[in-house]
Formats: sequence, C-alpha cells, structure tokens
Amino acid sequence: MQLSRKALNARWAWTSAAALAALAVLAWLDTALRAKTGYGTADLQGVRGAWGVRVIMDHWVAPPDSALAGFALGFDYLFMPLYAAALYFGAIAARERFAPKPGMARRILEFLAVAPVAAALCDACENGLQMVMLTHGPNPAFALLAVEATTVKFVGIAVGLVLSLAAAAGYFFKRKEEEAEK
Repeated sequence: MQLSRKALNARWAWTSAAALAALAVLAWLDTALRAKTGYGTADLQGVRGAWGVRVIMDHWVAPPDSALAGFALGFDYLFMPLYAAALYFGAIAARERFAPKPGMARRILEFLAVAPVAAALCDACENGLQMVMLTHGPNPAFALLAVEATTVKFVGIAVGLVLSLAAAAGYFFKRKEEEAEK
C-alpha cells in the first residue's frame, strides 16, 4: 500500500498530536507520583540493580501510590504505539523528502524508519520487566535487562526524532527541483 504525500503528512500529524497528548498525561502522572513519593515511574528507567528497584518500591507501598504507579506504567503501553507510529511516519516523510528515487540513501532511510518501532518494542519489554519486579520482587538480572532495553529504546527514539525533525525542516524548505517545476 502506498500513501500519497498528503495522506502521509496527515497520518504523521494526527499520530504526533496523539503521542504528544499521551506524553502530557504521562508527564502529569509521573509528576504527581514523584510529588507524593519522591520517585516517579521514569526513575525506574535508570535503575541498574535490584536494590534501586527496592528503594523505589518501598516509597510506593501505600495503595494509592502503587495504583498510580501501576496506572502510569500501564498508560505507557498506550503511548508506545502512538510515538512509534508518529516517529515512523516522520521517518518515512524524511525518506520521501530526501531520497525520493530508488538507491542506497532510500534503503538506509527505510531501514532507519523501523528504529522507532523497535524502540516501542524495547519500551514494552522494559515496562514488562519493571512490572514483574514490582509484583514479584526485585531481580538483579531483570533490572539490568530493563536498563539495556531502556538504552535501546532511547536510541530508537532519537533516530526517529532526528528523521522527523529533518522531514519537518524539509517540509518548509523546498528543493530547487521542486521550485523549478512550479
């Protein structure tokens, strides 16, 4: 299935808007949890060991706090496909903008467009490992795997953001060939 440039930009716009709205909700939830307990769900992303997970869990022991933490981790699963789609469509828009003809550059951009999708999958693994540790107790191996998944997630998101920003810049700055055609 091929999308027209107009359809691609429309999908990119609405998925980006939805992802930003979900990000705002996640930030609000995390801020509320951090204000009540001193730790937010984002703090779990950098924990490299079971002891760090235990410290955060001990701050979330009260039922309202643990429910808020669980809801935030669960809501992140809604955010994942939204940011994956938005960054994927942005990367495809960059591909169409900077490599419209078949060739090596187009293949590289197609390959890089999958990075946000891989990031969302790593994010799902990270959250799943964190939920297992929160429900069954901290585990050093799971903590380390979660940190590695987080690292890969941020690399994929960065690739998607760079390509999306390049596509946005390309949207406003027309190529000389396009201007000559008009």
